[in-house]
Amino acid sequence: MAISLNLLQLQPNLARPKFFQTNSLPPMPYVRLPPRSAAVMSQITPSYWAAINEDIEDHLRRVIPVKDPVAVYEPLGHFIFSAPRNSAPALCIAACELVGGHRDQAMAAATAIQLIYAATCTHEYPPLTARGKRASVVDRVYGSNVQLMTGDGITPMGFEILAESCDWSERGSERVRRVMVEVARAMGTEGWIGGQFRGLEEEATVEEVIEKTEGGLHACGGACGAIMGGGNEEEIEKMRKYGKLVGIVKGLTQIVFGGKENERKREKIEELKVLAFKELEGFNGEMVPQIYGFLDFVRL
Repeated sequence: MAISLNLLQLQPNLARPKFFQTNSLPPMPYVRLPPRSAAVMSQITPSYWAAINEDIEDHLRRVIPVKDPVAVYEPLGHFIFSAPRNSAPALCIAACELVGGHRDQAMAAATAIQLIYAATCTHEYPPLTARGKRASVVDRVYGSNVQLMTGDGITPMGFEILAESCDWSERGSERVRRVMVEVARAMGTEGWIGGQFRGLEEEATVEEVIEKTEGGLHACGGACGAIMGGGNEEEIEKMRKYGKLVGIVKGLTQIVFGGKENERKREKIEELKVLAFKELEGFNGEMVPQIYGFLDFVRL
C-alpha cells in the first residue's frame, strides 16, 4: 500500500494570518488514553507531558523573530505556528531528564526538532495540483511560491538555534554537533524526506514510510535528549530505539484500515509497545514511569 503526497490546488489567498493578529496561539491539546495498569497509573502524572509542551511552545515563541522585512518573517511565523505539534520534541525533553539532565539542556534540541517538523509540513502539502485527497496540515494563507520558499527558510533556523545554545566547552560543543547530525538525518534522505519519496512508489508499504517519517523523527527525539542530558552510549541507543518504536506506533494509529487489516494493525501496535517498553529496562529513577506512560498520555 503506497502513501502519496497530498497536492492541493493553486489558489493564492492573501488574507492576513491569524498568528500576527493575536500573536498567540493556545497550546495543542493532548488527549489521555486509557491507562495500561493501575500500578503504573498511580505513578504517572499527565500534567508532566502538558508542562513539557507548554515549555516548548513558550521557548518557540521567544526564539522565532517577528521583525522586518515583514514579507519574509510574517509567513515564516505563520507556517511555524500553524504546523501541528509533534510528540517527538516532548520525548527529547523527557529523554534528557531520564538520563539525569536538566530540561533546559535539551530545550534547543526539542525546538529544532519541532521546526524541522514544521518545515516538512510546509513542504509536504504545497497547493500545486488537485490530485491529493487529504486535507492540508497547514493553513493555505499564502500562495504556493511563498509556502515553498518559507519551508526552506524554517529549516536553517533550527540549526541556528542549536548552534546558539552551545556553551562552547569541549563537551557542550560535541553534544550539539552530534544533535545537529541526528536532526539532519531525521529530516533528510535517510529520514522524513526519504519517507515522503518512498511513499510515492507504488510498491511502498505503510510501515516502510512510517518507519522513516514518524519513526525516524521520534528516534531523533529520544537520541537527542539523551545526548544533551549526558547519557552514555547505551542509554542513547536505548532511547533511540524506544523513540523509533513509539513513532511507528504513532504513525500506525493515524492510518485507518478496515476489517482483518485493522485487526492486524492492532496486533502490530501491541507488539511494538512491548518492544518499546523493553528498551526502558535498566533505567532507574522517578522519570521511568513518566517515559513508560508516554504512549498513554501523549496524543499519538
